[in-house]
Amino acid sequence: MPDNVVTKQNKYRLSDRANRLSPSGIRRFFDLLASTEGVISLGVGEPDFTTPWHISEAAINSLEKGYTMYTSNSGTPELRQELSRNLKNNYGVEYNPTSELLITVGSSEALDLAARAIINPGDEVIIPDPCYVAYESCIIMAGGTAVKIPTYQEYNFEISASTIEKKITPKTRALLFGFPANPTGAVLSREKLAEIGELALSKNLLVISDEIYAKLIYGVKHICFSSLPGMKQNTILLGGFSKAYAMTGWRIGYSAAPAEITAAMTKIHQYTMMCASTMSQVAALEALKSGESHVKEMVDDYNRRRKVILRGFADIGINCFEPRGAFYVFPCITSTGMKSDE
Repeated sequence: MPDNVVTKQNKYRLSDRANRLSPSGIRRFFDLLASTEGVISLGVGEPDFTTPWHISEAAINSLEKGYTMYTSNSGTPELRQELSRNLKNNYGVEYNPTSELLITVGSSEALDLAARAIINPGDEVIIPDPCYVAYESCIIMAGGTAVKIPTYQEYNFEISASTIEKKITPKTRALLFGFPANPTGAVLSREKLAEIGELALSKNLLVISDEIYAKLIYGVKHICFSSLPGMKQNTILLGGFSKAYAMTGWRIGYSAAPAEITAAMTKIHQYTMMCASTMSQVAALEALKSGESHVKEMVDDYNRRRKVILRGFADIGINCFEPRGAFYVFPCITSTGMKSDE
C-alpha cells in the first residue's frame, strides 16, 4: 500500500488511550433491550423516584432570582460548608470546606479527576472484579493499568487485605473500590476495611473510596473509609447526590481529600468543567439540609423491592447473592447454562 494512503482504521490517528478503552458492556445491553419487544429493563443504575419537590423548588427559585453565573471552581462556599458539617455529623471525619472539598459534575467526574491527579503512566491501581464499569476506564485514561482482584459469591464478593497484598508490586500506586458495591451490593465490615487501611498505610498507597451508595444500605451501618484511624490523609473520598436523593440528571457530586490532592484535582477540574452547574449546587445544598426524610422513604422502598426480587429469583431456582447496599442484585446464572453475553 502506498505511504500516502490512509486506512479507515488510522484515518483520524486516535490516541492510544482512546483505543485502549472498551465499549461499555452495559451500553451494549441497553442497545439490545431497545431493539427487543416485551422486555422490561431493570438495568439502569438510577432511582425510579423523582427528585423530592423541595429540592427541585430550591433550584427553580434560584433561577428565578437570576442565580445563573459561574460559581467558584471548587463549588459554592455554602455547599462546601454544609457538606463538611454533614460528613462530620454522619461519619465523624472533619474536612476543611475551603481546601479539602471539591464539588464536581457527578461523582463520575470526581473519579476521573482523582485518577488523573495521582496516576502517572505505568502506575498500577488495584480494583475489585466485578466493579463499576468506569473504574478501569478512568485508570486507562490517566495512563495507568488496572489490576483486578476477582471476587466471588461464596466469599460475599468481598476483598481482603491478604488478597490485595498479593497484587501489590513496585508499580502499585493506589487502591480503588466502592462499598456498598456496584454491581454486587456487597458491604465490608469495619474490621476488614481497617485491615485494608493498615495495609495501604504500610505500603504507602492511596485509596480512592467511592461511597456514592453510602446512604443506601440495609441492616448494617455504613463505614466511611476516611474515618478509619490514620486513613484521612491517604484517602480520596468520592460521593454524590444522584443515588440517595434521586438526582441523577442534576450531575452533582464531590470529592473529599487532603488539600494537596484536592488542589491538583481542582486544577484539572477548572480546565475541563470550570465548575458544577450552579442550579445543581443549590439543589444539592437543599438536599443536605432537608432531604433525609425522603432518603429514608426511598431506602425503605428499595429494601422492600430487594426482598421481593430475591424471593422471585429463588422461586425460579436462580441463586442470588443478598445485597446489603445499593439497589442492585447480582444473580448467578450458572444454572441456566448460559454465559453473561447470552
